[in-house]
Amino acid sequence: MGYILSCGTSTPAYEINQETGAKFAEEMFRGSFKDLPRLLKAFQNGEIESRQFVEPMEWYSSEHSLEEKNSRYCTHAVQHGTVAVDRALNNPDFLYSGVSCSEIDAIFFISSTGLSTPSIDAKIINHLPFKESVKRIPVWGLGCAGGASGLARALDYCKAYPDACVLVLSVELCSLTFQRGDLSKSNLIGTSLFADGIACMLVAGSESHLLELSKLRFMPNLKASKSVFMRNSEEVMGWDVKNDGLHVVFSRDIPAIIQNWLGPNVRTFLEEQGVSPEQIGMFLAHPGGKKVLDAYTKTLNLNDDALLHSREILRKHGNMSSATVFYVIQRAMKEKYSSRPALSLSGALGPGFCAELLLIKWEEME
Repeated sequence: MGYILSCGTSTPAYEINQETGAKFAEEMFRGSFKDLPRLLKAFQNGEIESRQFVEPMEWYSSEHSLEEKNSRYCTHAVQHGTVAVDRALNNPDFLYSGVSCSEIDAIFFISSTGLSTPSIDAKIINHLPFKESVKRIPVWGLGCAGGASGLARALDYCKAYPDACVLVLSVELCSLTFQRGDLSKSNLIGTSLFADGIACMLVAGSESHLLELSKLRFMPNLKASKSVFMRNSEEVMGWDVKNDGLHVVFSRDIPAIIQNWLGPNVRTFLEEQGVSPEQIGMFLAHPGGKKVLDAYTKTLNLNDDALLHSREILRKHGNMSSATVFYVIQRAMKEKYSSRPALSLSGALGPGFCAELLLIKWEEME
C-alpha cells in the first residue's frame, strides 16, 4: 500500500482567460480554415475559463527555435519543480511538520514536454539537500497518463519497500511546445486545451514513520493500479517530432475510445478488486477536456458530482498533461468532509494508446 501524505504545486506567472486565448488563435490561424469561426467555438464550449503559462502571451506570437524552447523548458522546470517539491514536503494543509529531503528514498520525475540529460530531477537535487543515495526514476513520453502512472509506480515501490517515502514530480510546460506555423486542426484544438502545470506528490509506504505527520482526517490509500495498452493505436495521441520541435497528435476519436474501450477495462479492473461501480463515490479523472469527461460520465454511468473535482480543475487550469490528475487529487484531499465515500477511482489516458487506473481508499485516521 502507498499513502498520499501531501501535494505541492507551483503556479506559472501568466494567466489568460479563454476569450484572450480565442483571440490569439484567431490571429494565428486566420486564413487556414474556411470554418475557422466554428472551430474557434472550442474555446467557448470546452468548460475552461482560465489557464496559466510560463511565458507572457506575446512570447508565443513569435517564432522560436527548438533550442530556445527547450532551454526555457529546462530553466522553468527546475525553478517550478523545486518550488513544488518544497511545498509538498512542507504543506501545512496536510502535514503537522515538514519532511526533510533526507527522508526521501526515491524521486519519480514525470514529463513529456521537454528534454534534458541529465534529467530535471538531477538538477533539482542539486538545489535541495537530498541524500546522495536517493533513487532517480525519470519517466518520459506517457503524456497525460504520466501522473497516474507515476503514482502507480510509487505504489509498486512502496509495496516493495513499505517503510519508504517517495516523491512523484510532474512538470508539464505544454505551452513551450506550441508550434506557431502548424496550421492543423490538432494544433488549434490543442491551443484551446493545454496549459502549464507543475505538481509534486509525497507518497509513503504502510510502515513509514512519516504517516504520523499527516493532518488529514481521510488519508488517500493507493490500494491497487492497472495499466491497459491498446495495440496499434499510436496515431491516437502523442508527438510528431520535427526539425522545429514537437507537433501535437490529437485524435477526434478519443471520446469514442473512452466509451468503447476504456469503459469495459474500468469495469474489469473494479471486478478484479472486488468492487462494484456503485461503490465509487468520486472519479478523480484526468480531465483531458469536456468531451472526455462527458464520455467518462456516459460510459461509467456516473452522477454529476462524481467528476466535480476534475471539472473544477479543468475550468481553472485547463489540461496540464500529466500534472493535472495531481491537482484533481489535491483538491479532493483539501475538501473538509464530516464523512466521504470510502472509494475513489483515478485514471488518465496517454500516448500508446494507454490508460492508467488507480483505486483509492479514503482511510479515516484516528
